[in-house]
Amino acid sequence: MSMIEITADIEAIIKQAILSFVATVNEDGTPNLSPKASLTVRSGVLYFADIASPRTILNLKRNPAVEINAVDIFQRRGYRFKGRALILAPDDAEFLMIADWVRATNGPEYPVDHVVKIETTSITPLLSPAHVFADPPRSQDEIRSTYYQKYGVKPIGT
Repeated sequence: MSMIEITADIEAIIKQAILSFVATVNEDGTPNLSPKASLTVRSGVLYFADIASPRTILNLKRNPAVEINAVDIFQRRGYRFKGRALILAPDDAEFLMIADWVRATNGPEYPVDHVVKIETTSITPLLSPAHVFADPPRSQDEIRSTYYQKYGVKPIGT
């Protein structure tokens, strides 16, 4: 399998987005969409932890097809990842690496029931119409400022 490069920008968007959305296929063929705050990149590979996602895991055991969206709500841009999910064994070094990170980030009481490694088959940029249709084009700073206002937040330190 050829590796698709996860760039520094992709990694930064995943960190800034915090929440990403993982789509799997239910047994009856309908979509299942599950929010994840545990999407992370290690050595160019995507992982997420199952903290409270029994349906996601059940679906992936039956059908490993997965799509993930990570979008920075203030930059109005992100990435779509398509691929196959691999559910790691609890004694796997990669499982332990991600489980340790989840607990270090969120607290030792967080259960990590599974760790999922994504074999990425495609990565596509996601851009809001704010990037595409504005005439004249708006800078990333202008877009960010607009959406800070819309969400009623201020960046730390301002």
